[in-house]
Amino acid sequence: MDTELLLTIIKQTGKVVIVLFPIIDILGNLPIFIGLEKKVGAINSEKASIVAALLMIIFLFVGNALFNFMGIPLPAFAVAGSFVLFLLAVEMILGVTFHKTEIPDSVSIVPVAFPLLAGPGVLTTILALRSLYRVEAIIGGIIINLIIVYVIMKNSKYIGKWLGDTGVVIVHKISGIILLAMSVKIFSENWPELFGAAFN
Repeated sequence: MDTELLLTIIKQTGKVVIVLFPIIDILGNLPIFIGLEKKVGAINSEKASIVAALLMIIFLFVGNALFNFMGIPLPAFAVAGSFVLFLLAVEMILGVTFHKTEIPDSVSIVPVAFPLLAGPGVLTTILALRSLYRVEAIIGGIIINLIIVYVIMKNSKYIGKWLGDTGVVIVHKISGIILLAMSVKIFSENWPELFGAAFN
């Protein structure tokens, strides 16, 4: 690999990191992780980060082809993710349970890895980035972002201790409201296109 190509990949990787970081929104989602730990116990940060990274990288290569092959419009994928977030939000806000409490390893995959980390916005952005940057740069940007995610998630319990029991309860409820708003946003942005595609 020549120097010019290497520099290009490094520059593009930096751009990918900058684009993906606010969409993954690990800092904005931190209250949600604290709320989930209050609900089910410690979340496996390693598993959540690795699964999210794998989902993003796999989607980078097969996203469009997979949806076209299965005849599934991309908005359907987004709406499905919004339903998962909606049910979890209602549980957290109202204290009701729609299903048996999951073990932490399972929660690390759904809803943490998907749709909170590797959500519809992130996955669709990754597809868009492929038309702008080299695949190596996109993969590098994904890995760097997920390393940052891992570090922040790994230390979320210390933030929880700093907040105290009352603070965590408050964060738990607030995170439920954030999740609810996020689910409504994802749904509202995708259902018109979904139902439009269904009638075409």
